[in-house]
Amino acid sequence: MSNFFPALICGLFCYLGAIEAFNPVGTTGSFYCLGRPLVAGLIVGLAFGDVTNGILCGVAVQAVFIANLSTGGATNSEITYASYGGIGLAMASTKDPALAVTLAVLVGNTFGLIFYNLRMAFYSVFNNKALEAAEKGDGHGITIWHMIVPQICTFLLRFVPTFAAILLGEGLVNTLAANAPELITHIIGVLGGVLPALGIGMLMNIVIKDKIQLVFFFFGFVLLAFGKLDTIPVVFIAAVVAYIYYLATSKAAAAAPAGSTQSADAAYEDADLF
Repeated sequence: MSNFFPALICGLFCYLGAIEAFNPVGTTGSFYCLGRPLVAGLIVGLAFGDVTNGILCGVAVQAVFIANLSTGGATNSEITYASYGGIGLAMASTKDPALAVTLAVLVGNTFGLIFYNLRMAFYSVFNNKALEAAEKGDGHGITIWHMIVPQICTFLLRFVPTFAAILLGEGLVNTLAANAPELITHIIGVLGGVLPALGIGMLMNIVIKDKIQLVFFFFGFVLLAFGKLDTIPVVFIAAVVAYIYYLATSKAAAAAPAGSTQSADAAYEDADLF
């Protein structure tokens, strides 16, 4: 029962980090802050008493899900389950970032989506009940079916699986990690390194509008890999280069004929997203 408190914290924050959770900090503070793997890594690390490895696991998982998008109610992965379930299980066992990535993808893309879709199915029932109460002018019924019951459902579907997985799954993960063939552990290590790169690649596919912009990414890689610069100096150099690029493109747009210029919205529109 040594993991009872960390499992409790992971389960609680898996609920508080959900986009539909009743959280006093709102959606920005919950889903877009507490629900992010990087923040989850800090919280889980504090719960397990190992902040360094918690943040390392959070950074690795964040890279995988950095380009994760939800279109309407559809999603290809449940990032909150991945954050607290995957990182929590990794911290309860080997504390290896590569294992955290593998577990986060497994939890987020399978079990997380199952519970996410269950919640959506339950909510459709609750919405109908709230609509019936509204048609009857029943304010108390609206509150019950629109706020209280859905929150209970969300809490149970998020807290219970995450809490149970970390509390009961530690032994299973440790056993698998200790007895798995060397080939399997090697595959997990390779996937743990490749998936973050895949996440960064997906993000670049979204934000890069012109292939010439790839030059800046290669320039940053050279500064880090061969120039041996730390991240902070590279950030300042990137800020200066971005400002110069902005000035150059702004002057080019101003000098172009009026009929050939794009609107501000069209210039930043991504055909894959809109």
